Amino acid sequence: MGSRGKRRGETRRNTNALVIGGVAAVAVIGAGVGAYALIGSGDRAGSTSASAADDKPEIPKGPPSAKEVRAAADGFLTAWQHGDAAKAATYTSDPAAAKKALADVAKEAHLTGVKLAPGTRKGAEVPFHVTSTVEYQKLSKPFAYDSSLTAERRKSDGKVLVDWQPAVVHPDLKEGDHLETGEAGDPPVKAVDRAGNELDKKKYPSIGTVVDGLREKYGKKAGGTAGVELRVVRGQSEKKSDDKNALPDKTLLALSKGTPGTVKTTLDPALQATAEDQVKSRKKASVVLVKPSTGEILAVANSSPGFNTAFQGSLAPGSTMKVITASMLLDKNITDVDKKHPCPKYFTYGHWKFQNDDKFQIKNGTFKSSFAASCNTAFISQAPKLDNDSLTKQAQTVFGLGMNNWSIGVPSFDGAVPVMSDAQMAASLIGQGGVRMNPLNMASVAATVKAGAFHQPYLVSPDFDDRTLAKAAKPISASTASKMRELMHYTTIAGTAVKPMSGLGSDMGAKTGSAEVDGQKDPNGWFTAWRGDLAAAAVVQQGGHGGDSAGPVVRKMLLAGG
Repeated sequence: MGSRGKRRGETRRNTNALVIGGVAAVAVIGAGVGAYALIGSGDRAGSTSASAADDKPEIPKGPPSAKEVRAAADGFLTAWQHGDAAKAATYTSDPAAAKKALADVAKEAHLTGVKLAPGTRKGAEVPFHVTSTVEYQKLSKPFAYDSSLTAERRKSDGKVLVDWQPAVVHPDLKEGDHLETGEAGDPPVKAVDRAGNELDKKKYPSIGTVVDGLREKYGKKAGGTAGVELRVVRGQSEKKSDDKNALPDKTLLALSKGTPGTVKTTLDPALQATAEDQVKSRKKASVVLVKPSTGEILAVANSSPGFNTAFQGSLAPGSTMKVITASMLLDKNITDVDKKHPCPKYFTYGHWKFQNDDKFQIKNGTFKSSFAASCNTAFISQAPKLDNDSLTKQAQTVFGLGMNNWSIGVPSFDGAVPVMSDAQMAASLIGQGGVRMNPLNMASVAATVKAGAFHQPYLVSPDFDDRTLAKAAKPISASTASKMRELMHYTTIAGTAVKPMSGLGSDMGAKTGSAEVDGQKDPNGWFTAWRGDLAAAAVVQQGGHGGDSAGPVVRKMLLAGG
């Protein structure tokens, strides 16, 4: 069941490559850098004509025309291909930043013979293909990739310019990042599964970001030697030891590979293969499988492997958050499993009117029935009995979330349950408001309920580097753990999780969730569950109801684990 309170949105900028329509590109290869000619490339970016009727020219407004987009893109790409960073920068919205970034392509990244081929324009967006050669000392290798640019009109004078972003140079660049070729800062690593077999990125696409993270943390400890490579160097490098959510540097091209060291992970090859199979057929899906009794991460996969949403995502978890909220209400003796509990159609708190999915209600129901049906108002109605920090304390002290102290072996986001007030506090009870989680966090929540104790998840054994894993300040009480297992089991036989968990036996429990996000037609679908000594969680962004979208993913993972 979904959470229908006031919604808080999360948007991501669309970075799909789009193109210069109808523009013919003629690349004439000369000595050094190829000469580049485009139809209409003689037009200066954003040129305008004065009105004959006025002393001052009228400043153009509105979206750029096709001709203006061509002029800005052609001028920028032509100058860049000719190696004239200063001139190319004049066609952008930030000449200083663009000039430095384009100059660094030759100076720091050592890209030579750069040739740029634009595609077909779509609106103000233009994709282009880059071919080049990376030359460093006596090493040389071809390097090609796709990027894109967007033209925009400057308000002050109406000129149409390239909206400068680091991603124009290369799509993996973010603010503060740069390309660099040289001896790798960290030796490469060979990641192996729990049986000692190498985890092949081609076989397991989601492993790419995991290996990047392992390399950064263990490259110098695993016994390898550095090679020479072209890589994305992150701007926050100096803060990486403190910022566990930072992206690791990324290798784009190896000119000499060096000798990798070996890092053993807890991943199970068969379960990893199942996880990869489950996400590849779904858009924006992520899943994690852990072992409740130890915290070992057995599988992790993302349908968009460029970013590890499963470990580093920050999304509203919707009604899966009710597992934590229910444990808090039980701990505080505010309710009990079979105690009569309100589930009205609506409940107003903090001037917000909350409702249930399809405006259902349960008359004369119990807390168990409300939990199984994922009744929003059953939880919102308890807000007047709580302090603003009650949920935050429960998440931190019992479930180990939001403390930024997990050490799983690669970068991870450890969840966030900020102290909120009024309506936002009430919304947090049902996984909206300011609450943010990812599948790793929610798999750990189900695992804590199943095991009766928080075991910090980990991908690399702490024995490998003698690191200390996070611990819960206050263990979940035996009584609350037992009652939570009863609630989650009841949800699988008489609630919203019946279909995904059907036929999985008696030792199981689950919770569905749907999280509303502003600007999305459909909510993000969530599902977290355990079966035996396995616990899994999945999210399918814009998937709709969690039982229908994320539920089947979790089911397959639990079945694969035996």
